Formats: sequence, C-alpha cells, structure tokens
Amino acid sequence: MIQYFKADPWKIIEDGFNPEMNEIAESIFSIGNGMMGQRANLEEDFSGKTLQGTYVGGVYYPDKTRVGWWKNGYPEYFAKVLNSTYWSGLTLVINGEIVDLSKIKIASFYRELDMFNGVLNRRSTVTLNNGIQLSIESTRFYSLVNKEYSALRYRFKANQNCSIELTNIIDGNVVNKDSNYDESFWNEVSQESRDKEMFVAVKTKKLDWLLATACISELTIDGETHSGQNKNSTSSKIAQTTYKFDLKSKQEVILVKHVISSSSFHHPEETVISNAQNTVRKMSASSFETHLEMSSKAWNAKWEMADVTIEGDVSAQQALRYNIFQLHQTYCGDDPRLNIGPKGYTGEKYGGSTYWDTEAYCLPFFLVSSPSKISKQLLIYRYKQLDRAIENAEKLGFTNGAALYPMVTMNGEECHNEWEITFEEIHRNGAIAYAIYHYIEHTGDNSYLLEGGLEVLLGIARFWAQRVHWTEKKQRYEMHGVTGPNEYENNVNNNWYTSYIAKWCLKYTKECISNTQNKFPKIFAEIAKKTKLSIESEIANWRHIIENMYLPYDPEEQVFVQHDGFMEKELIPVNQLAEIDRPLNQKWSWDRILRSVYIKQADVLQGLYFFEDDFDIETHKRNFKFYEPFTVHESSLSPCVHSILAAKIGNMDKAYEMYLRTARLDLDNYNNDTEDGLHITSMAGSYLSVVQGFGGLRVKNQTLHLNPVCPKHWKSYSFKILMSNNPVNIIVNQNQTKVQNLGEKNLTFTYKNQTISLNPGDNWES
Repeated sequence: MIQYFKADPWKIIEDGFNPEMNEIAESIFSIGNGMMGQRANLEEDFSGKTLQGTYVGGVYYPDKTRVGWWKNGYPEYFAKVLNSTYWSGLTLVINGEIVDLSKIKIASFYRELDMFNGVLNRRSTVTLNNGIQLSIESTRFYSLVNKEYSALRYRFKANQNCSIELTNIIDGNVVNKDSNYDESFWNEVSQESRDKEMFVAVKTKKLDWLLATACISELTIDGETHSGQNKNSTSSKIAQTTYKFDLKSKQEVILVKHVISSSSFHHPEETVISNAQNTVRKMSASSFETHLEMSSKAWNAKWEMADVTIEGDVSAQQALRYNIFQLHQTYCGDDPRLNIGPKGYTGEKYGGSTYWDTEAYCLPFFLVSSPSKISKQLLIYRYKQLDRAIENAEKLGFTNGAALYPMVTMNGEECHNEWEITFEEIHRNGAIAYAIYHYIEHTGDNSYLLEGGLEVLLGIARFWAQRVHWTEKKQRYEMHGVTGPNEYENNVNNNWYTSYIAKWCLKYTKECISNTQNKFPKIFAEIAKKTKLSIESEIANWRHIIENMYLPYDPEEQVFVQHDGFMEKELIPVNQLAEIDRPLNQKWSWDRILRSVYIKQADVLQGLYFFEDDFDIETHKRNFKFYEPFTVHESSLSPCVHSILAAKIGNMDKAYEMYLRTARLDLDNYNNDTEDGLHITSMAGSYLSVVQGFGGLRVKNQTLHLNPVCPKHWKSYSFKILMSNNPVNIIVNQNQTKVQNLGEKNLTFTYKNQTISLNPGDNWES
C-alpha cells in the first residue's frame, strides 16, 4: 500500500514528480466519457516508464488464443482491448534540446484530476540541461456532451529568449503492451496534414474496424496566431505539424487541439473519415473554454444524483467520489452494445469488455444511482448475445437451447483462454440471472422479462439442469469440475456457491414461467413456442434437482463448506503468513496456491451476500467468522462483499477496514498492480459498501428498506437513490437518520422494521 496522492474531497492530487510512480499516476489520472478514454500520459516526450494508452469503445482485436495443448471448446481468440491513435502528444524542442521530463530537472510538478468538472490539469516548472527554465500548464478533457470530442490546451513560457520547435502529433503507429515483438494491430488507411488540420485513419488487421482521428489546432504567442508547417513523417500512420519560432522571455505560447475520434463501430465505414473531419471543423468553431464549460456542466449535473458525501473523513470521501467518477467515465448507458470492461479505458489487461462483474457489482450501483434505463441497457446487452451463449454451450456438448454466457467477451463469444476459468467458472451464468431478479425487484418493470429476459433465464436454467448429475449411490445431484468465485481453487467438486446459485436459478426461472403464464398468457405462449419449452417435463426435472441438490455443510463448524475437501486442508489463517509471502499471486507458485487454504475473494460469503434472506443472522456470523481469516483479498472484488457482510453482522471495525481497502484499492495500490490500469468494475463495491453496508439499504418488491449505521470515523454521510426514478435523499449521522422525498411521488419505506410514508417534498427523521 502506497499513500502517494494527496487527500482532497473533490480532486486527486499529485504534488511532486516521482518517475517510479509514473505508470501508476497514468492510470489514476485517466479520463474518459463512456465512449472512449485515455491514460494520463504526459504530452511531451517521456523516455521513462510509461504505458501510453488511448482506447475507443467497441473496437477490439481477436488475437489468436495461445495455449500449450489445444482442447475442444477453447475459444478461437483472445480479445485485445486496442491501444488506439494517440492524439494528445507533442514534441517540444528548446534551443535544440528535447523536453523530456525523465532527463531534466523538475523544480515543481502539480497534477490534479478535478472530478466535479471532469478535467485533468497539470502545472510544472522544469530546467533543461541547457539552463532554460520553462513553466508548463496543460488542461485536457473528454467531452461528456459530444462523445467523440476531446481537447487539449497546452501553454508554456521560458525565462529567457530561445528558439522553439514544437511538433503537434497525431500518432496511429501504436502497439499494445502485450503485443509480440511490438506488432501493431493497425494498418494504414490514410493520413494528411494541411494548415491547421490533421487526420489519421487506420484499420484493424482483423475485423476491419476503421478509426479516424481528426484534429484542428491553433498556436498563439501572446494571443497572436502562428502558422505551422506540415511535416513528412517516417510513418504513414502519423500526421504532424511543426511550428518554428523565436520566443522572447516571458512570452506565453498556447497550443489548443480540438480532436474528433470516429469509428466504424458507430458510423458506416464509408462515412467515418468524413464524419471526423466535418465534425472537428464544426467543433473547433467554438472555443476550448466553451466546450470545457459545457462538459463541466454535464458532470456537475451528473453529480447531483451520483454524489455520496462523507463528513469527517477526507480520505474516505476522496476515494468514494473517485470510484463513482471512474464508473461514470466508463459507462453512460448510451449504447447497449457497450459494457463495462474490468479496466475501462485505463489499461489493456484482461481483454474483453464484459465479465460477471457487471451483473454482480456494477448493475446494483447503476440501479440505485441512475435512471433505470441505464441498468436495463446492461440486461439488453445480455439478451442480444443469447444466441452466442447457446453456441458457447453447444461447443461444450450442451443441447436444447442451454446457454453458457462467456466469462469474457466482446460480442457474446467466449474469448478467455484459461481452461479452469473458461470451462469451469460457470457461476457467471447465475450472476446474470440474479441481475434480472435484482432489476425487477427494484423497478417492478417486467418488460425486460417479456422482451427477452425469460428466454435468458430459460437458457441458463437448461444449462444448470444439464451441468449437474445424479449420484445414484448418494441419491443426490452433484456438480463436479467447477471453479467458484475463489479462483485459488480450480477443478473442485460441489462448490457450495455454484451449486446454490444453480439451484436458485432453477427455482427463480420456474417462478417467472408461472407468473408470466398467468399474467401474460399470449406472450408466454409465443416464448414457449420459440424456445420449444416442454413445461411439464422440464419443470418436473428442475423441481427434482431443486429438492435434491447437494450443498456441502460442516456440522462441527456449522458452516457451509466451500467445496469437497476444503476442510481437509491445513487451516492456517492469513495473519500467520509472513509479509514476504504477500501477495500470493506474485510470490507463490500456482501449485502452492491451489494446495493452500487461502481464498482469493468471497466465495461462500458471496452466496450469503446475494441470498441473505435465505439465512438467519447467526448463519451469517458463523460463516463470516470462519472464512474471512483465510481470505487474502487478492481480487479487487473481495473487500466490498466482506465490508457489507461485516456491517450486517455488526463488526464495524472490519466493515470500515474493508471499505477503505475497496475504496482506495487503486489510489493506494493495495494489490501492487495499479500501473496496469484501474479496477473499474470493483469500484462499484465501494459505493455498495456505503449504501448497502453502512446504509443497510435493500430494495424488496419495489420497497425501500433501511437499517443504517454510521462508522465511528465519520460524523455523517449521505446519498441519493432513485426509487422508480423518484429521487430520495438519505442522511445518516451518529445519532439519527433523515429521509427526504425529493420527487413527485409518494414514498413508502421501512426503517428498522418500522413502515413510514412520505408525501412528495416531505422529510422524516428517526
């Protein structure tokens, strides 16, 4: 854990420059707008440690799966999140010396991410080896209003007269960090530089995604415009304009770049280039300041609903706002073809745009903090990929419309190539079914169920019905060869969580069939015909599985057993591990990890979190007390579940400890991997830790339930949620809770088993 960034309620601040921290800072200061984004690379040349990255939603590369021994069912490719055309770079040469912050003296350096306005600012003072001192300022943002637009304002002064060569660059000659031999995944299409305009168009070597990046720039010296000269590049994927001039002491140079990035994901291929060029001309007709103000107002409006305030703990406040900010930078719900990649637009690791993280963690965040249409888009995404999920299951030998949703995907096809995950971590299917349940519980909106959700549930139920097997000797259903949420255990038998969620999915699907058949008989008849549903035989089979599913239990400890054989391991708690052994995934061999008792993330406890009403409080306490001491929390998804459960059982010290870990996971680099990019999907966990954990918020049958507590470290906290798109404000301090009905509808809610009704505009205090 490294506490490097300064605490501030609305900003992330780097005061001083540490080259060894640069890649971490590039991740932390990443900016985006839900359609595209960029790591916070320095604008100037930088020869130190850096991961240059610009990413465009929906555009990917199907790299060939690399495995030692090919097995039937392996995906054909691994989806690469593509490093795309880099638009914010420049080369600055002063009296013949290149400005490179890894090679010159830095007198001062200040960088801030202004989360309230969605803008990245930097100020620095540097001294070149030739003795010239520069003061540099830059401001960069991605527009939340015009999603293809981004912009940079770069300004500098020198302390003495000097000659300047400033080259403005649009660079399509980029590679991914993990590409072999610096292989580029892009082919040249065209590039041009003329007057103030530049553009670069490139196309992926597979799938033919076309990306056009158009830029209009203006350079002024003390307000007077200067023209540049087009420069021939050694690469056909790079467009450049060079400005050469003599600069007097204290004169201010300002370079403004207006940029449009258009892709064939959003436009017909034949219009991509013209759209980029025409749009950037239109956008550049307004000033940088005008576009920044418009985008800032959009961010300010978003914060009206999204903000969670914490009084008395700046570090906790900063972290929570940071995570909310990054979630909204990653996903806006504008396009049902897009989803929430685990690194968002901040890095390339993991590949793919969708994991089960979306349904388990991100959907609950958007469900209460944003209009319900945004969460519904995430469900529509899965329905549109149902055919591919059925194909994925067929490749593994399943029939009759059984669906296995991929662990990792871009378009519905599985593109994860580790067998113990691809074939065995099948609990992901359950998270998708649970998300449907969660959405309907919160909104009461059955339209998704009728328009595709029931078909999704049927496919998932059919998968589970075929994945279990009947054990004649023991007269029960078992499920062998699975990997639960704890990925430090592979190929186990009867993982409790996987078996429980499979049983629940069958039960819930059966209920949805009955309700749909009774309430919407005509629609149900169409669905049954389309899916070839055999009601009597299929549901009878499901009922038998539900009644006879084996769920491991230890009567001595009175806890659910994570999987067969777990209790026979050497049960040494984490606090007896030497510090030098942590994190295990970077210090131990995989064989040693698999043989150990150590748990990567919530597994049994994940089931208690999802299905809390199925178990009494003593069951929660016993299982938490048993499993948490063996958990190393080396998954970013782990601390939030533990925080929520700890708050539920009254262990507030542990709840707060786990909250800080999930909230400041990237800011403080808990897992020593922030340089690869942020853990976007787990960021929702910090919000859930406050709202569900400390706030005790649940929504059941479209009714709000509250059972709040206030951590001793805080004076108070508050958050807004949407109930049927009706805003509600909840304020909790050490002594009381206040609920404000901010909407135009009546609100009925439960506070610690007390039912309260509020008229529009009314307040209630405990």
